[in-house]
Amino acid sequence: MAPDSQPKTILIAEDSSVILSLTRKILEQQKYRIVLAKNGGEVLRQLESQLETNPVDGVLMDINIPIKNGLECTKDIRSHADPRISELPVVAITGNANNYSLEQFREAGITDYLPKPLDFDALVRVVRQYVG
Repeated sequence: MAPDSQPKTILIAEDSSVILSLTRKILEQQKYRIVLAKNGGEVLRQLESQLETNPVDGVLMDINIPIKNGLECTKDIRSHADPRISELPVVAITGNANNYSLEQFREAGITDYLPKPLDFDALVRVVRQYVG
């Protein structure tokens, strides 16, 4: 199997099981492989544990996740020593984008963001744009 025909892997960092399962279903229908992190403490651990077997190709990051919020997680990703992690596209998902400025998103290293409630067509479009 050519490497290009491998499904792309998306890490979804989201603590809402409803959003998580919907997002997962939609992306799996689009033939993406899904890795989950239910809180900010799991994000880097998941990214690192996947590196040798199935490196993650992009991250969907809920901003309001427990332990570490999405902005902190994104900063951790950006400062990671391995470019396979530090250069990942990170798409923020937030129900209160108004509480944050685009400037804060940029400073954290967020690639793009999607507002909640999620528009699933936009989700697929953005994931394709950054991950392929």
